Amino acid sequence: MPVQRPIPVWMGARADVGLRRTARVADGWFPLGPPDDSMREAVKRLREYVEEAGRDPESVGIEARLDVGRIPPEQWTAQTDTWRSLGATHISVNTMNAGLRSPQEHVETIRRYKEALGA
Repeated sequence: MPVQRPIPVWMGARADVGLRRTARVADGWFPLGPPDDSMREAVKRLREYVEEAGRDPESVGIEARLDVGRIPPEQWTAQTDTWRSLGATHISVNTMNAGLRSPQEHVETIRRYKEALGA
């Protein structure tokens, strides 16, 4: 399998200096927090900084994270929808610290997430 060139650069940041750096050089951003009003403001600032850097805001991906150990299954879809409304282009499902005891339980939890979304 060939390596993608150039290799995409994604950054995680909450501080303004990190958002500005992400806006200048990164292909994507890891929000590092829940989809709340503070994150909505961070997304807005990131997009403004991307424009200031002379780039298209749509060219910078946003990969949110759903922590299944903290978010109950009945909230998975709502949290994913909230991230989408904030502009997330990707979402990762974190199964660590969810009390899962085997690799199969991790796989099954991700499968349940996918089914919850109707995917």
